[in-house]
Amino acid sequence: MNPAFHTLDIIIFAAYIVIIVGLGIWISHRKKNKDKTAEDYFLAGKSLPWWTIGASLIAANISAEQFIGMSGSGFAGGFAVASYEFMAALTLIIVAKFFMPVFVKQGIYTIPEFVEKRFSQNLKTILAVFWLGLFIFVNLTSVLYLGAEAIDTIIGTGDDSLIIPAIIGLGLIAALYSITGGLSSVAWTDILQVILLVLGGLITTVVALQLISPDGTIMQGIQHLTNAAGDRMHLILPKDNPEYHNLPGIAMLIGGLWVANLYYWGFNQYIIQRAFAAKSLPEAQKGLAFAAFLKLLIPFIVVIPGIVAYVMYTEGNFGAVEALTKTNGALNNDNAYPWLISTFIPTGLKGLVLAALAAAIISSLASMLNSASTIYTMDIYKPYIAPKVKEKTGKDVSLVLVGQISAGLFLIIAILIAPLLGSVGQMFQYIQEYTGLVSPGILALFLLGLFWKKTTNKGAITGVILSIPIALALKFLPIDMPFIDQMFYTCLLTIAIIVMVSLCTCENEDDPKGIALTGSMFKTKPDFHIAAYAILVLLVVVYAVFW
Repeated sequence: MNPAFHTLDIIIFAAYIVIIVGLGIWISHRKKNKDKTAEDYFLAGKSLPWWTIGASLIAANISAEQFIGMSGSGFAGGFAVASYEFMAALTLIIVAKFFMPVFVKQGIYTIPEFVEKRFSQNLKTILAVFWLGLFIFVNLTSVLYLGAEAIDTIIGTGDDSLIIPAIIGLGLIAALYSITGGLSSVAWTDILQVILLVLGGLITTVVALQLISPDGTIMQGIQHLTNAAGDRMHLILPKDNPEYHNLPGIAMLIGGLWVANLYYWGFNQYIIQRAFAAKSLPEAQKGLAFAAFLKLLIPFIVVIPGIVAYVMYTEGNFGAVEALTKTNGALNNDNAYPWLISTFIPTGLKGLVLAALAAAIISSLASMLNSASTIYTMDIYKPYIAPKVKEKTGKDVSLVLVGQISAGLFLIIAILIAPLLGSVGQMFQYIQEYTGLVSPGILALFLLGLFWKKTTNKGAITGVILSIPIALALKFLPIDMPFIDQMFYTCLLTIAIIVMVSLCTCENEDDPKGIALTGSMFKTKPDFHIAAYAILVLLVVVYAVFW
């Protein structure tokens, strides 16, 4: 046990675990399993209000991937990685305005289900398998490992002895309420989770800035940060920056970043599932706008601490060089945030900050488990294994049990694989890079499927399948191309393939399953307009200041 982690911290952290698990179980038992339908379990009975949707979106999104991985990228390359967060705010507005009306009209449980309605069951199955692989082998495993590494640094002695117990513990806590209660338990506990993670992030940022301040004030800390690391406070990197390969300047802003963000926020099951569970379309749109405002805050509580750790490292203060250097001499980027918490957060607050970090990790794990089980149950089990499954009551309650069992199995697989990720350098970039192998093709498929009625099933299948070898070719060919540019070109090439094949195979003027869009579908309420314009103004200010 780390001597800096005191009994009071343990009590606070343990209290958080008890409260969050107890709340989740209480919510799950408000309606007993025998009375739950698939809509109750997988879509929270389509009853979520906007503020729950927005909070749950952020709690699902902000995890160890951000607190540990993105902070580590901030340590390695500075503020430029924050573009993922800032541009996500604009992406959420686009998704709310242009994608959600179509999805809600279809009345779907999952993104693959939409694919079946628009294209075919075969394509739906291909994508369902893609997503399950991504959730289990990239998302769940990376969040488990990063969270466990952080706990080992904060609670343990940093010798990796707690990583495997922490992986198991985090997985079990998430499973205790998410597997039994479904999306309702996940979404409603996320309200508490998002409050904790924002509070914990603010505490860490404030303490970090005070540490490097000449007089201990936040404003002087900010001034010293800009003086000592001014070249790292830009959102757009020049080509001579060592991190340009990961964050390729303005090309990222107008190219590949849109592929990553539109895929993640528009067509990623474990994110968009919350919006599917809204009371109504306007409620879903307000929830996405609320999440956009929260996204603008995240870089300041996630990336800034990483840059502060870099300042400490370069100045040789606080033992940063020893703490942030691996035994082989390489930088330990992803240790920046856990080290700040372990070393500098005061007793009592340390337990609260660890609880906040755990909240971010557990909420994401719970969301991923619920969405992976939703895809397996609704898109693989129900159509292929038990297409006529119904209980005597006429309710598909047996699907709930299948969802619970599959979530447990997926968690076990992820727990077994997670310890193997110890050799990865910047985990955030690892996640983006390997997600980027499948996201460009899926984005191309959806954009054309939503907005171009000539898109055919043959064109879509051909494009999605060929997008993988295209992505791999761009990745492994002897060309020095940033991976986010690879994503952009893969998406463009996939769009071209889908268009060409569709034009050759479309027997009618439009594909029979093409979606008829009308202007009235995309009308939004005045409160959404106000929120959208406010987001745009804030983004202009942010990029003007940090360009």
